[in-house]
Amino acid sequence: MRSFAQVDVFTTEPGLGNPVAVVLDGSGLSTEAMQRFAAWTNLSETTFVLPPSGEADYRVRIFTPTSELPFAGHPTIGTCWAVLDAGLVKPTDGAVTQECAAGLVPLTVTDGVVTFTAPVAEIRPEPGGLDELAEALSGVRPHAPTLVNAGPPWLTARVTPAELDSLTIDSGLLLRLFAEHGWDLTLYAVDADDVVHVRSFFPTDALVEDPVCGSGNVAVAAHRRATAGFTGAYASRQGSHRGRDGHLAVSVDADAIRVGGRAVTVVRGTVAI
Repeated sequence: MRSFAQVDVFTTEPGLGNPVAVVLDGSGLSTEAMQRFAAWTNLSETTFVLPPSGEADYRVRIFTPTSELPFAGHPTIGTCWAVLDAGLVKPTDGAVTQECAAGLVPLTVTDGVVTFTAPVAEIRPEPGGLDELAEALSGVRPHAPTLVNAGPPWLTARVTPAELDSLTIDSGLLLRLFAEHGWDLTLYAVDADDVVHVRSFFPTDALVEDPVCGSGNVAVAAHRRATAGFTGAYASRQGSHRGRDGHLAVSVDADAIRVGGRAVTVVRGTVAI
């Protein structure tokens, strides 16, 4: 039996964020066993905590139901919260370092908010599939569509608040574009109060809208910096179209993107793997 937690991320009220399953002792598990368990949980991500190979506080492997990811945002915050909550790690002057396939990820823990510094996002300004994207979005033409590799590769673009709220998607066509071009989709809008609202979509057996997406918000921050020269801090909201209410704090400067949020442990126990 192995220690286990299920954490709701970007919320303090269970059921309003994005859940991640965390196996707190993944030592000795094969990749096949990890992938099988991640498929069984059927959450967007399941993580496995391992001893670090270097100077990090812990190492994590991150799995979707079908594949392993080098990095993902809400699993990073959720895993950090889980190891702190279980007493496996203690911050040093408010700092924690996570090791994952994308490298070392610095985190800070301040007044219950866990913030990660994202791996450097790769920008590609001319992705394929843009002509058909407007068709898949029922005529909406997103502004400055840009491919941002923020762990998953996100085709990221800005739309108006009204377009984001009333989005109508041809799921079959969008799934075909995902398969042909290898990107997922994040769209965002900025409201009158300068709050950023985000919607993120990715493929499984069907089209899925992510409840609250850490890496999608990294992609939005990178897009704002690359296309509009934005730097500074802002609040982000995501999940209302999935019955959730995710709150994120994002900061952007010339060298780094940071995404933070609160989390709550919903399930504690053991699992047989």
